[in-house]
Amino acid sequence: MSDRQTNQIDAVVFDVGRVLIQWDLRALFGKLIEDAEELDWFLANVVTEEWHFQHDGGRPLAEMVPERKAEFPKHAALLDAYATRFLETIPGRVPGTDALVERLAERGVPLFAITNFGADFWAQFRPTEALLDRFADIVVSGDERIAKPDAAIFALAAERFGHAPERMLFIDDNRANVDAAAALGWQVHHFTDAGTLERDLAARGLI
Repeated sequence: MSDRQTNQIDAVVFDVGRVLIQWDLRALFGKLIEDAEELDWFLANVVTEEWHFQHDGGRPLAEMVPERKAEFPKHAALLDAYATRFLETIPGRVPGTDALVERLAERGVPLFAITNFGADFWAQFRPTEALLDRFADIVVSGDERIAKPDAAIFALAAERFGHAPERMLFIDDNRANVDAAAALGWQVHHFTDAGTLERDLAARGLI
């Protein structure tokens, strides 16, 4: 079933990770753990995405990392790397999406973002990415202590962005987040790649 609706769109709202920027814990820990099986075990049991998402939800690293070190004392140095070298989990931008952001901006389409991103890591990352200067406002889950797909973060975003949900297009790679937004009346696009998004934006008359 298509995500597309025919309603007028007044603003476009992007997710950040895996839509605008690449994110992969393996990009960092692949440098630090040579053995492939050990690397797989570490990412499945120690620094997992599920554990990391606690930070997205508002838990500070100052709580999470010491707690995890107590649980996995042999991996203390790697857990320190998680906290201090997080930018190395971001290899670069998602190919092609940045050009679409620029095209939307050139056409005067208001741009916003809702991202599941921990507050500590956001403070490290945000100054490094000039593309985000194109966005009028960004709701960061770690700052708000609410993460997608919670309906509350979409309500907060709609209030802050100043547009009705049904007049905004929300773009996210996570199907649960897309479904949550759609259930709240947002127009949505389930992101897979920039080419597919480009065709959808063109069909909607946005680029």
